[in-house]
Amino acid sequence: MLRRKTATPRGVLKGAAADNQGMEHARYHPSADLAPYVEHFWAVRWDLHALAGRRVETLPHPSVHMVFERDAGGTIAGVAHGKFVRQLHGTGGVFAAKFRPGGFHPFARISMVNFTDQVLPLASVWGVLGQDLELAVRVAPDDAARAEIIERFLRDRSPEPDENAALVTTIVESVAVDRTIVTVGDVSRRWGLNARKLQRLFAEYVGVSPKWVIQRYRLHEAVERSARGPVNQATIALDLGYTDQAHFVNDFKATVGTTPAAYAKRPAST
Repeated sequence: MLRRKTATPRGVLKGAAADNQGMEHARYHPSADLAPYVEHFWAVRWDLHALAGRRVETLPHPSVHMVFERDAGGTIAGVAHGKFVRQLHGTGGVFAAKFRPGGFHPFARISMVNFTDQVLPLASVWGVLGQDLELAVRVAPDDAARAEIIERFLRDRSPEPDENAALVTTIVESVAVDRTIVTVGDVSRRWGLNARKLQRLFAEYVGVSPKWVIQRYRLHEAVERSARGPVNQATIALDLGYTDQAHFVNDFKATVGTTPAAYAKRPAST
């Protein structure tokens, strides 16, 4: 039986599909043996025929997703540098597995930079077996059956233990929750790895640089703070390790599309 996750997801931008009218969302824990690789399964379904549609915006995590969309097939979505934006209309649905940072590498067994900013068909990774998986998930009757099919497929790939993959997962997930990690130097000192080694590990197992990962999670925090109301941009910049307010505001605007002050004023739904 699938167990639902109840924690609020990070990275969902205010002013998108906040009211949830006509939409259903769910996230599920994976089985224990796959938890080192899969963070969770997620499902979104929508029926917007009576509505004007919904604009969805998120700041993606440094994770690979295996995505199955109704009538659109199965794909592998690599880490995306930019903001994810999609306008939803009519009816539709998506079921996906979100891998932990570094967690997809044992199944693909190639460098994750091959997937960065890419959405590729399952067949590009697993050939006809990927096509078979796509069909099986498409005809499955519910989320529990879809998750079971995906988990069986992953188990059949028999991933071998990989100390580097486990290390990268630990580092990235630590960056996500430890607000004192604001530079690559902080990571190097904590795990005893020089910058060059970190760059190689992150390119191979995540697909983006450690600096990008740090910046993305600190921007997640900035988004959360700004969503609560008026912000002191200088204070946030200092807390997140920026050398000055201007660099912080520029990074926030380049990624989110508006300044922190303007984002704080954005309505909860549009």
